[in-house]
Amino acid sequence: MNRRHQAIPLLQAAQESPTLAHLASLTRDSSARLRAIEPLIPPSMRASIQAGPIEGSTWCLLVKGNAAAAKLRQLLPAFEAHLRSKGWDVQSIRLKIQARPNT
Repeated sequence: MNRRHQAIPLLQAAQESPTLAHLASLTRDSSARLRAIEPLIPPSMRASIQAGPIEGSTWCLLVKGNAAAAKLRQLLPAFEAHLRSKGWDVQSIRLKIQARPNT
């Protein structure tokens, strides 16, 4: 019996798989949260921050460098309050410092 495997677009695969659909939804939600707080982030720091995973009511931001993380820690209460005012259930934001690749 010959079975042909056909490639399908990622979006279609995500829609047909509950697990992938859930992951895609979390990714969109995380990106939307970052867009919502972007006006509160100093412009010079925006390129150093990426949206990270969501685990229940905890959201993670991926940060490039200790200096940016130190400044962001001061802003976390404002970020959390802003997101809650927009309807997100964010009780805490965790920062994860991204390691720089060895060159």
